[in-house]
Amino acid sequence: MRLGYFTMPLHPLERDPTVTLQEDRQAIILADQLGFHDAFVGEHLTDLAENVTNSFIFLATLIGETKQIRLGSGTSNLSHTHPTLVAAHAAMFDHLSKGRFIFGVSPGALASDAEALGILDQDRNRIFAEAIDVILAIWERDPPYDIDFPDNRFKVSTRKTRVPEIGRGVMMKPYQSPRPEIVGTVVAPASKGVTLMGRRDFHPMSANFLLSHWLASHWTNYAEGKASVGVTANPEDWRVARTIFVAEDAATARAYGKDDARSPYRYYYRQMLTKMMLSKRHVIFKRHADEDDSALTLDRLLDDLVLCGTVDQVVDQILALREEAGDFGEIVYAGMDQVDPALSRRSMELMAQEVMPRVNAAIARSPRRTEPIRNVA
Repeated sequence: MRLGYFTMPLHPLERDPTVTLQEDRQAIILADQLGFHDAFVGEHLTDLAENVTNSFIFLATLIGETKQIRLGSGTSNLSHTHPTLVAAHAAMFDHLSKGRFIFGVSPGALASDAEALGILDQDRNRIFAEAIDVILAIWERDPPYDIDFPDNRFKVSTRKTRVPEIGRGVMMKPYQSPRPEIVGTVVAPASKGVTLMGRRDFHPMSANFLLSHWLASHWTNYAEGKASVGVTANPEDWRVARTIFVAEDAATARAYGKDDARSPYRYYYRQMLTKMMLSKRHVIFKRHADEDDSALTLDRLLDDLVLCGTVDQVVDQILALREEAGDFGEIVYAGMDQVDPALSRRSMELMAQEVMPRVNAAIARSPRRTEPIRNVA
């Protein structure tokens, strides 16, 4: 099992963005030094807590300061801009990083972003689907392109203005052939979007703020999408993000990871609960779909969603997660605000240097199993 990193990021509103942006950069530099496989960074335009506004720009500052870690947009919100711009910027990033790029995509869920862009009343999922078709067509075709899919708002051509002998009217293709890996974050239980990912050879990342008993539905639907095009789904392609804190002792883990009023994990899930309630997407926190909203307390969310403890405890929790969800290729460690930089750094070190070797040793001793434990709740 690989180890990845994902950060939205999410910081207290009073913190200086100049400082937190540098902290988020340093966390990914550390992840590279510790051998993490990849790092994904989210983006929002209108959220002070989540202050990376463009993941490409943020990640570009890390190309020269990292050696091996793959850098992923996590995500590029495709409803926010014309797909020609996204295709061109992603292709250039792939060249700058010499193929260390992962193209993470989503429609863009934040309502205030949509309002600011004047698309609040539009179907952003449809815009996303139309945009990804055009991006792939740009990468697959040669100029003058003439991309004009039925019922797609985006039309791309350089036929009128192309001058081949001087290179005008030609768009850059990615460094990776035929394209970078495409990853979509999956949030909703029993998501139908993940079925479409399987059909198109995009790879799913299940969100860290989704209760673990919903995870099996993501794999079932992804495998169904793969089967519909005659391909067997490979668990190596499935990433599962989790909120994790590892400490030298259980008391520190419990305090910093859950109980202390200043815990960044507590702040994170207070924000997430508020945001999901506002957007009517809080079913992801429920133990069953018709559970009353009053059951969704902050303490319960922390107990349900934060894997924390000593090395041995976190190893056991990850192996139990794998038993519940089924086999997956990568566990993705969610980055938090660094209230205590030393504890934050040590958690990542323990995760990479002690937890993952023990997890992988345990997996190697057990039979490979792709079917999850069925949860009837």
